[in-house]
Amino acid sequence: MNISEVKELMDKFDHSSLREFSWKNAQGELDLSKNERQVSSSFEKNYSAPSVTPTSIPENYDTNSVELTEEVIEEKPKAVAQGEVVKSPLVGVVYLKSSPEKPQFVNIGDTVKKGQTLLIIEAMKVMNEVPAPKDGVITEILVATEDVVEFGQELVRIK
Repeated sequence: MNISEVKELMDKFDHSSLREFSWKNAQGELDLSKNERQVSSSFEKNYSAPSVTPTSIPENYDTNSVELTEEVIEEKPKAVAQGEVVKSPLVGVVYLKSSPEKPQFVNIGDTVKKGQTLLIIEAMKVMNEVPAPKDGVITEILVATEDVVEFGQELVRIK
């Protein structure tokens, strides 16, 4: 990709509704983002932060008057939905409906057939349907309408 093609791509990205765009081929890689990022210097990446030493307890502090308690909090394991994950084939904006007044393409618990549209991803003003890879039941929807998704991001789980 030459510099004029990169400039053209940057201009199209700038005028699109996309927040992030990544492109990669054998010649190189291009990452564009309209999101705010904190820039860190190479110094911060290569050196750890200085260690912090806690202050000592004052000599006149009565440690016998402090009551120590130990509370155990049991964490329940999070239920993980079962099934095969459908991943995003491209970078873009997700739409779970064909239009705002229409119902969602699929809901949790719906039975789907192979090839049935699960959602739409808009990229560069083109609406791309994401089909079901197999027959099954939707166990989890991992994105919301107008979420910006990356290539390979998990979208839906089918059992």
